[in-house]
Amino acid sequence: MDLLRRDVLKTVAASIVAGATSSEVACADEASVENRFPSAKAGHTAMNSRLLMTVRIAAAPSQKLGTVPHGNRTVVPVTGGHFEGLRLRGEILSGGGDWLLLRSDNVLELDLRITLETDDHALIYMTFQGLRHGPPEVIAALGRGEVVDRASYYFRTLPRFETSTESYAFLNRMVTVGVGEARPDGAIHRIYEIL
Repeated sequence: MDLLRRDVLKTVAASIVAGATSSEVACADEASVENRFPSAKAGHTAMNSRLLMTVRIAAAPSQKLGTVPHGNRTVVPVTGGHFEGLRLRGEILSGGGDWLLLRSDNVLELDLRITLETDDHALIYMTFQGLRHGPPEVIAALGRGEVVDRASYYFRTLPRFETSTESYAFLNRMVTVGVGEARPDGAIHRIYEIL
């Protein structure tokens, strides 16, 4: 399952980056955002995407576990945050976290698990796995909590959702890709729905 998610993440994220408009588009402009993938060639289907929401995560100081069998493990507790899109908005509940693994090849594997609470009090479980990597000096600066130009590193995720609330059940049936940005106090993820 993890291998399939990684393959999908790599394929879809590369296409989004190639065809997406500027990630600076504000949520208020979300209705006009539609990212087109390159035209389909014979026998292939073109894909479209659109911004589903922007997620801003607030985090507590990281818990550095140190070297473990597969790399260097860090746990980042999630203390809150918020999310906003055309079809949903609300707060991130405290209690989630991101289980990070820095591999020997300087690639950071992410494993985030959080609960979203919409403005109308529906609960949505959100998870994602992903990768962040870049030049060693950029990754070191991110590790020190410095602000770094997001174009200087790769940060992509494959979010998934679970909810029992009928009005948000569409989330249970979609594939999404996130484009992340590391910040000293947390992270920002622009989540794109694959149409």
